[in-house]
Order: sequence, then structure tokens, then C-alpha cells
Amino acid sequence: MTRARLHAASPEFSRLAFGTWRLLDSPARATPEGLLELLKTCLDCGITTIDTAEIYGGYRVEELVGAALALDAGVKQRMELITKAGIYVPNSFHPERRFAHYNAAASRLVKSAEKSLRWLGVEVLDCFLVHRPDWLGSIDETAAGLNQLLQEGKIRSAGVSNYSASQFAALSTRMDQPLVTNQVEFHPFHLDPIHDGVFDQCQERRLRPMAWSPMAGGRLFAEDDAAAVRLRAACAAMAERYDGASPDQLVLAWILAHPAGPVPVLGTTRVERVQAAAAALNLALSREDWYGLWEAAQGRRIP
Repeated sequence: MTRARLHAASPEFSRLAFGTWRLLDSPARATPEGLLELLKTCLDCGITTIDTAEIYGGYRVEELVGAALALDAGVKQRMELITKAGIYVPNSFHPERRFAHYNAAASRLVKSAEKSLRWLGVEVLDCFLVHRPDWLGSIDETAAGLNQLLQEGKIRSAGVSNYSASQFAALSTRMDQPLVTNQVEFHPFHLDPIHDGVFDQCQERRLRPMAWSPMAGGRLFAEDDAAAVRLRAACAAMAERYDGASPDQLVLAWILAHPAGPVPVLGTTRVERVQAAAAALNLALSREDWYGLWEAAQGRRIP
């Protein structure tokens, strides 16, 4: 698998990332041994980047990832870790919390990153993202936390997730080191990053975005969703031109084809889906077929 930097200031990552958002939904992968087996499959396919977050699994997924990596030092040494922080909700660890809220203040980000280091069992994070923009947080406060983590060598690079182009630009003005990515939702049913300036900004700043939920949270496979049915039919009609590629492979190829160079974050816990996703990197959609999938997903022709 090809590798790439998210930005000149970032480490190298694999062109696909293994996402852990719904890891605990799979009993087979909700143990260190079960997860380690899947991580070995990822490595066999060239997927070396793990994407996780403090809040995932009710604040339990990072601990599981760390326990799995602790079982095999060879696997641990070959993986890059990206995690996120900034969302805080009532949970069993913090029953005193009354409401879900965002907090990207410097002290909170530093505390969360240090906790992630402990749970994941590493001394440095390859990339640390602010999970959501904090509406009550100043850019000075947020940047101060990220800059401190960079200066102390606890993270190799910093970025954001779900930021608008203007929010990204504002925070960038206070950073000592460039932000390296903006992780946003992107797939044929959700085109906001193309139209709201996020992907334009990524190209302007020569950074790669990350694309979460590339299969639209499983919507691609829904039987009662008209748009999904249309999209799968369009994929089936063009599959012969791409060596019989499956709908999920063609959708990944569709995402990868955007000139911003998105890094899709896979959400599957199935070995065969991971292997199929890795094979999608060999697909090069024609321009016409890319727009054909757009048309099928949107249910209309381009303007």
C-alpha cells in the first residue's frame, strides 16, 4: 500500500486508516486478542494507521487498543496512532457530568492527550486531533494546548476534526506548527466538504483531509434506502470495467479520487472487508464514472 504524509509537517501514514469508532459493537473484536487478530490483517494489507478517539466506546476503546498492542510488540512498532479529544458526556467514569459538552481549552486537551498516551501504552502520539470545534473555546486556548503537546514531544503532529474552513483558518493563525489535517464526513451521500470550502482549503494548504464514515455508517448496504439502492445499481453496472469491483470498493475509489487526497477511515471489523478495502487502492475511476456515482447517489444530474 502506498503511504503519504498528511502534510509536510506530519509523519507518514497509510492511505487507508483503520477506524475504531464502533469497535465494541463487534463481540469478536471487543477483546485484546480479537482486536490484535484484526490489526494483523490490517498490517498484512498495508494498513498501518489506527484512528481512535477518547470518547469512542464510552471512553473504553483506547484502553482496548492499548491492550491489544501490548500483546505484540512487533505489531505495536509498525502502527501509527491518531486519536481525538474534546467531547465530554455523562458516563460511568464521570457520573457528575450533567450535560454533553465540548471543551478544547488548553488544560483539558493536554489532560486528555496524556490519558490517551497511558491507555494506548505509548510515549508519543503520531497525530492528535481536536474532535469538534468548541463554541466557547478561544483559538488562543486551543492552540496553546496543541502547541504545548508539540513542544513537550507528546504528539508528533496536530490537526482537527469536523472544523469548517474558517474555523481551521482561524486556529491555524495561532499554531507554532501547521495543522496537518481536518477529519470530516465524506462519501457520495454527504458532499459538504466539496461545497463548503474544506477540501479547497486542504488543497490550498497542501494537506490531506481524512474521511470518516466512508460507507455512510453502513447506509451504502441498506435495502430500504432509495439512494443506496441507486448507488449500488450504478456500481454493479460499471463493475465489469473495474475487474468486478464491489460497491464498497468503488465508493472507496470514488473518495480516493478527489484531488484533495482524502484518507478514508474504515469502520469495518470484518477481515474480508478490510482486505477488499485495501484492494480498492488499485482502482482508478474514470472521470465520467466518478460523476456517474455522484449522480446515482444524489438522484439528479450535475447542475
